[in-house]
Amino acid sequence: MSTEPAAAEDPEAAAAEQAESSGAEEAAPDTSGTPEPPETPQAQEAQEGEGEVEGEAKTEGTELSEAEAEIAAQRELRERIEQRKASKQGPIGAGAKLSGTAADLLAAVRAVESGEKPVASAFRDPQPAPRRPAPSAAPEPVRPQQPEPSRAPATETVEAVAAVLAEGGAPPTLAAPAAAALGEGADGLLREDPWQLLRVAGVRPEQADGFARALLGPECGPDDERRGRAITVWLLEQAALAGHTALDSAALTAALGQRAVPDPDAAVQSALAEGDALVFQDALEGAEVPARRPDGEGVRGGEGDEGGEQDAVEEPERPVRVLIGLERYALAEESLADGLARVINSLPKEDGSGPRDADWEATAAQSSGTAAELIRAVAGHGLVLHSGGEEARAEPAALVAAATSLGLRVCAAAHSADGRRRLARATGSEETAVTVAGLLSGAQGPGRDADGALALDLLVVLDAPQLDVETAAMLVESLPDGARLVLSGDPGVLWSAGPGRVFADLLAARCCPQVVSRTPDPGPLGELTSGIGIGELNQVEAPGKEVVLVPVRDAAEAIHRTVQLVADSVPRAIGVPAEQTQVITPGHGGAAGTRVLNAALKERLNPGPGRFGGFDPDDRVAHVPAPGRTTLGRVVRADAEGLHLECDGAPVVVPKERVEREVRHAWALTAHQAAGQRWPAVVVVLPGDAAQALTRPWVYTAFSRGERHLSVVQGVEQALPRAVAERLWKDRTTRLQTLLRPQVPAEPAAAA
Repeated sequence: MSTEPAAAEDPEAAAAEQAESSGAEEAAPDTSGTPEPPETPQAQEAQEGEGEVEGEAKTEGTELSEAEAEIAAQRELRERIEQRKASKQGPIGAGAKLSGTAADLLAAVRAVESGEKPVASAFRDPQPAPRRPAPSAAPEPVRPQQPEPSRAPATETVEAVAAVLAEGGAPPTLAAPAAAALGEGADGLLREDPWQLLRVAGVRPEQADGFARALLGPECGPDDERRGRAITVWLLEQAALAGHTALDSAALTAALGQRAVPDPDAAVQSALAEGDALVFQDALEGAEVPARRPDGEGVRGGEGDEGGEQDAVEEPERPVRVLIGLERYALAEESLADGLARVINSLPKEDGSGPRDADWEATAAQSSGTAAELIRAVAGHGLVLHSGGEEARAEPAALVAAATSLGLRVCAAAHSADGRRRLARATGSEETAVTVAGLLSGAQGPGRDADGALALDLLVVLDAPQLDVETAAMLVESLPDGARLVLSGDPGVLWSAGPGRVFADLLAARCCPQVVSRTPDPGPLGELTSGIGIGELNQVEAPGKEVVLVPVRDAAEAIHRTVQLVADSVPRAIGVPAEQTQVITPGHGGAAGTRVLNAALKERLNPGPGRFGGFDPDDRVAHVPAPGRTTLGRVVRADAEGLHLECDGAPVVVPKERVEREVRHAWALTAHQAAGQRWPAVVVVLPGDAAQALTRPWVYTAFSRGERHLSVVQGVEQALPRAVAERLWKDRTTRLQTLLRPQVPAEPAAAA
């Protein structure tokens, strides 16, 4: 069970916090004394929201699954980032082989340190990327070819890595993931720098220290530059797992000190010089600017000044914060900011090629309330934000219908397959509704034009709080010039499993119109969640047993009552069968986490020997093919090829060696896994040891997943109303607001 994390500035504690929020399992425990060799990944629980997943699951036949196609599309987009890292094959001196942003930032750091430039002038915000020229005529949409799945490391590479691991006392089961993470020549890299083992998911610094000590002998020490550099990168990865796209430099150096790095500043500088991390300096919004020199005389000009020496007034330096981040997320955030600026500034003009203002107004007049306000906002702006609860999804659906009637190419994307089904019902069109993953992979939606952009004029994205920075960047990069973008979602739910807080940052930046729905969610459940959204846990009248509170004394009673509710009480009293009832709990571990609850529910609802990795036919499962991607389904069968699943109506085959990492039972989920989905009935389980994990967004998300019924099995007593009233967001460090500030002129919000 997740416990209360340390301050957000501690990246390692923040990563532990993400064990709940991203659906990840607990990290390997710290060891005292002599570090032990790394545990095998198979001995750890599947890390659903952390790091990269090596490879993709194969589907039947030659067609790739939606998840495979999405992963491959992400990989293709990141090739530009990976190319910039190619120069780091082998030792590089003091940034000699850096290029692009990394080289510019390193030069800026040195200029500041040497006094050549003042801090305020050494770092400059990136300029928006040049816009693509719009095609003169709209070409026929083309479907991208299905990308090839990633290849496993060569057998000889894995064997060579296994030999090095054996010398260092590490288990051979780490050979394949290490070879996949480090690439060709991984064995030589590990010999040269044993701490590179930290790039393998699940390996911790004390375990890498033990491996390095066995390989290097007396040469191994805590002051080794390679150790400090590797732990710096590891801490930044842990911060990313907790949702941060960058870390404050002071927080990073403090965390390095806690990991027994003697000179944290030198470790950070080494990571920057090697191009493993990037440094940013962001002006603090709202901070006071120091006054000019009190004597008013200024600074003497240089000898080259025309007309002799002249006085030049010294520019005051603005207060700044220095952030350190991984290139992967830094470039994604910068790409997202540039793309959003392009969307905002590239709205098509009235040249006869699209609807006129009068057409939009006539269409808006046929709607009422917030829906009409949303249509009018989209008519005049490239980017519009829309916020509201479940009932408010009808307003983007009305926008889709209105834009379609005007002859625009429209697509609406939801986070999950369940969200897609609900969206299709609201819009009345199966073709218009897609998932974000399906749209990006090309498996769903309009396809792409000759320039590689999505062949559409308006994209509406629901469940926008679930967009992490990389997914959002890919969506915006895929929009053609002149296309409109609407991001819609409930700002009260949990943020994305991946790094970033895109929707929240955009709301705070106030860079575009914001339409706030006036449509409340109906009934006792709507009244309950509306109160939670403003910090009040109210008692509501529930004559139809829409909301039921079940107090329990301990975890054992919580498990017993949960099974009883799912298997008997809810079907009998509410009329919702067990297969349509979802259990939600704060974490995977603990006395009543998903693991324990799933075992108890399986024993009651689908008992069996679990012959294939603990699974039997008809087991409810969650398949996690990529970080932050959870698709729900059931087990069909198992054979030599692997575990056969049916997820969202599509067949999926998970190879045997990846079952433990990618598949878990799903009668019980975490709130993050449940985000973007709804069930007729939901049972939320809050045992006593869950009290410190609760926040208002967690409670809001879990309680709002039920359509007809909510049962709360709780042993946290007064900790629940305190969490709703007092415990708000676990903040994330991001740069999107800062990046948008110089590029996009602020616009007043349009509240409906």
